[in-house]
Amino acid sequence: MSKVPLTVKGAEKLREELHRLKTVDRPWVIGAIAEARAHGDLSENAEYDAAKERQGFIEGRIQEVEGKLSHAQIIDPKLLDADGRCVFGATLDLEDQDTGDAVTYQIVGEDEADIKGGKISVNSPIARALIGKYAGDIAQVQAPGGIREYEVIDVRYE
Repeated sequence: MSKVPLTVKGAEKLREELHRLKTVDRPWVIGAIAEARAHGDLSENAEYDAAKERQGFIEGRIQEVEGKLSHAQIIDPKLLDADGRCVFGATLDLEDQDTGDAVTYQIVGEDEADIKGGKISVNSPIARALIGKYAGDIAQVQAPGGIREYEVIDVRYE
């Protein structure tokens, strides 16, 4: 498996999720299965089936998160020296050339992406168009509604 890029904050969030899954969710579902077993006939026990399904989801998610953390390449944006270029972890102030709207995005790993929180995946079309650009450059992004142009106003590593 190849390296999975993550910011320091993204890796911490995955570690917190893994801790919660192992210390809260897993014991809870084990208790739910035991309680459902106590109700008798398992062949017609919907509570048991639901608890077993939930257990499968939790165990699968634990494996997924552990795999991502074991293959993570953790990048601290504060330690980057990219000479003002747009790179993974950078926070960018952009201006939409059509509307004049200002937006701020941070380029992050796939698991950290949250467009409402201003975090875009490094694999998204907009991030791919921005990588390597400097302040003052114009990036053309192929969007569903056509080509959009964004001017890079500022690049920060925070």
